[in-house]
Amino acid sequence: MESAARITGTGSAFPERRMTNDDIAQELTRFGLKTDNQWIIDRTGIIERRISNIQNPAETNSSLGARAAEIALERAGRKPEDIDQIIYATCSPDTLLPSTACWLQKKIGARRAWAMDINAACSGFIYGVVTAEQFILSGYSRTILVVGAEVLSQLVNWHDRTICILFGDGAGAAVVEQVPAGYSQRILSSYLSSDGNLSNLLHIPAGGSNLEVTPERYAQNLHKMQMNGRELFKVAVRTLSECALRTLEKLHMPAIKLDWFVPHQANLRIIEAVASRVGLPMDKVIINLDRYGNTSAATIPTALDEAIRDGRIRKGQTVLMDAFGSGLTAGALLFRW
Repeated sequence: MESAARITGTGSAFPERRMTNDDIAQELTRFGLKTDNQWIIDRTGIIERRISNIQNPAETNSSLGARAAEIALERAGRKPEDIDQIIYATCSPDTLLPSTACWLQKKIGARRAWAMDINAACSGFIYGVVTAEQFILSGYSRTILVVGAEVLSQLVNWHDRTICILFGDGAGAAVVEQVPAGYSQRILSSYLSSDGNLSNLLHIPAGGSNLEVTPERYAQNLHKMQMNGRELFKVAVRTLSECALRTLEKLHMPAIKLDWFVPHQANLRIIEAVASRVGLPMDKVIINLDRYGNTSAATIPTALDEAIRDGRIRKGQTVLMDAFGSGLTAGALLFRW
């Protein structure tokens, strides 16, 4: 039977602690760095973000992912034993070995599923949903759990105000299922890209097999994120716009026909610039970065889940998701909810 893939349920989860811009400003003052609430809002649109307590087992990456996954499964009317496959998108895994997907599998009791991580940074959730769609179209799987989750607070240099103001922790999840090919509510089109030539715009130098974290490198914060923010801003606007337009072009669909746009929640100025280039009014754009910051692979599924829960996204509406991330990775996906 020819088939298609459909998102049938979503969920999200966040740590309890809220870190406001004033909290960050006070922290930076200890290191002789000046900033304030308005400076951060003007440059990012962020007011606060959630930060995990890593001493709390309920706030690890996989624990946040498990909470989001259980909610998504409940809303899809599925149980853990119904899952054929788990795709876990993260660049801040619980452990390098085993995969965070396997930790999640254990926590939710998805015994039938096979599990894998993917690391496409902020584009991870879209990469994960497109991958799930392909496994469904091939007939290999029928019900797939896709999770995007991060605990980026552990990778941030809290002495660098250009980075520490941006990121937060959280998790989002979606159940992707097989439906008949002609089914109205389904994934409609997608576009993925990457450009390794831009890998140094956002990266962590140490911690992989190329560069061990020694005491000297630790003191230099080489195990923390480094970013060329000015150049990344320009690349992000161009790349997000291209991905969105290419995805729409596959269906010969003008942007104005979209019901909702769910972009990666990196920076409000980036989102506004992309919406303008694509031709979308801001009242069609879903935004939650003011309350959660940039949660990388979790930004799109958490914003999507919030908009579905509060009734903005309704059955039968078209939704375009769009992301870019370290790598440089990028992608967009269009679906009817």
